Amino acid sequence: MKMEDIARLANVSKAAVSLAFSGKPGIGPETRERILQIAHESGYKPKNRTTTSNSKSTNSLLFLVFTNSGIVLEEYYQQPFFKELIHFVGERCRQKNYELIFSTIDMESFEQGIENLAKENRSDGVIVLGTNLTEEQISVIGERISNLVVLDTCFEILPVSFIQINNVMGAYHAGKYLINNGHTSIGYIASNVRIHNFDERERGFLKALNEHHLSISDECRLSVAPTILSSQDALKKQLSTYMTSGLPLPTAWFCECDYIAISAMKTMFELGIKVPQECSIIGFDNITEAMVVTPELTTVQVEKEKIAAHAVDLLTDNIEQGENLKIKIMVDTTFIERNSCVPLPVN
Repeated sequence: MKMEDIARLANVSKAAVSLAFSGKPGIGPETRERILQIAHESGYKPKNRTTTSNSKSTNSLLFLVFTNSGIVLEEYYQQPFFKELIHFVGERCRQKNYELIFSTIDMESFEQGIENLAKENRSDGVIVLGTNLTEEQISVIGERISNLVVLDTCFEILPVSFIQINNVMGAYHAGKYLINNGHTSIGYIASNVRIHNFDERERGFLKALNEHHLSISDECRLSVAPTILSSQDALKKQLSTYMTSGLPLPTAWFCECDYIAISAMKTMFELGIKVPQECSIIGFDNITEAMVVTPELTTVQVEKEKIAAHAVDLLTDNIEQGENLKIKIMVDTTFIERNSCVPLPVN
């Protein structure tokens, strides 16, 4: 039995079989399980099959994701922000001579998944994608898994290591940028799925406005799905309702992430609203797609490479020094000015 035979039996490519055996992202969990089951039933044993072995790998870190919850989809590895973050985590692991393996747990199997993972003890340290996790959920994970670091969120009272984005700072700078460019009529397009990061971004943006005695009216607060890059009917309906009210459109909009900003630009184009001539738009995250859209998106750069390096270095230092330090790191953002924003003309 060869890898080609497993691929034929599973009706997938040889590359998909390789991803299933290596534990790398790129295929869905159902496909992965089907491939591994066929291999098991056929008596095929791949070399270095770390994803299915219960013995701990030497010099390895595990990247743990809880899917089908919040903004983390089942195919999270295809979402631009997470795809870039995973790339940098993998690069840093290679630099440190650590193997990176992956584990995905459906949120519906949260308790059982953690219990199984703790029993398997497959790696020397665990990096958890915390974007969609609550304080209570991370507390449970921390109680059962040692040498752990959580990315992309933070809860100060938990005795767990976190690497988080300075969301407040990034959104604050976005607000200051709009105000300094003459914008006082400003709208806010939020995610209809709430996570820690979005709440912090809202806090930072409103802080900038409050310092200049500005506010956002209820009519100028819109809400849409945060994981769609195309135009959205829901947003089109909200904007159309606003426009028929007779109220002038805000001259600028802040969006809680680049997904929302890009979707808003495409929706506004379909409605005949010109960006940036009629309204400016700012996003947050600086995903690759921000440089592909027209006009290129003004946004807030999340330093994904630095976040990844801090996470890997913290775990590997603990492993190599025999320690289990709990550290919380906040990584500052950088404002990126492109073409989706323009200064408001002075009358």
